Amino acid sequence: MSAQGGGGGGGGGTGGAAGDQKDRKRKESILDLSKYLDKPIRVKFSGGREAAGTLKGYDPLVNLVLDDTTEYMRDSDDPYKLTEETRTLGLVVCRGTSVVLICPVDGMESIPNPFLNPET
Repeated sequence: MSAQGGGGGGGGGTGGAAGDQKDRKRKESILDLSKYLDKPIRVKFSGGREAAGTLKGYDPLVNLVLDDTTEYMRDSDDPYKLTEETRTLGLVVCRGTSVVLICPVDGMESIPNPFLNPET
């Protein structure tokens, strides 16, 4: 009986070490969005959609909660080209698997594409 008790104690120690590894993995994050909470961000999605809103929450899978969200409408001929037209969406939940890019609205500006050949 004493051998069984010793084995149980050893198993508990191993379980604790595995728990520490899980905690370490949980703390590691590829993307730290905490500094953008309650600040305006712009999000690009796979498929060409873009939206801007105030980041209210997120999770490790990069699912986002945006408030006061505005979607930037796309050109009907070219789905990756945006128009000046927008629509208000309000409070939205963005699925992390479709998020391609997240950037703060502050300090963002459009620049011409340096890889396009100038038309002559």
